[in-house]
Amino acid sequence: MSDPIIEASTSGWIAEHRQQYQQDGEAGHMWDSSFAGGPGPLPTLLLTTTGRKSGRESVMPLLYGKVSGGYAIVASKGGAPKHPGWYHNIRAQGEVTVQVADEIFRATTRTASGAERVAIWEQMSEMYPPFSDYEKKAGDREIPIVILEPAS
Repeated sequence: MSDPIIEASTSGWIAEHRQQYQQDGEAGHMWDSSFAGGPGPLPTLLLTTTGRKSGRESVMPLLYGKVSGGYAIVASKGGAPKHPGWYHNIRAQGEVTVQVADEIFRATTRTASGAERVAIWEQMSEMYPPFSDYEKKAGDREIPIVILEPAS
């Protein structure tokens, strides 16, 4: 059985969005979420991680929200039963490269918990309502919310 997220990331809409973003950060920054059930253009960033097993660089476009001290991203993987590979990679490395529009910077990572996670989940699912569907689809898996804080 193939993984639709991996397929989209290598040759589908995720790959196309990543390529547009890398060619023109301003043009790639806003992603039209309407084709995926979202409300229209939403902000995205590029998250660059290093594979914990492969050692290869991976660049993933992700929706983000601004939070105190940085940015929040959601490790939803469309509600799949397992966390996305990039989430496992950041847990293993702790520091990543992030691009927001034309700004590129190093960031530390941490997983939100408790009241902070609840508040950010509400913010993110209000911004992109399909996150609520992903939460139901994920079953027992709590979808992680990752905070990216620019490294000093």
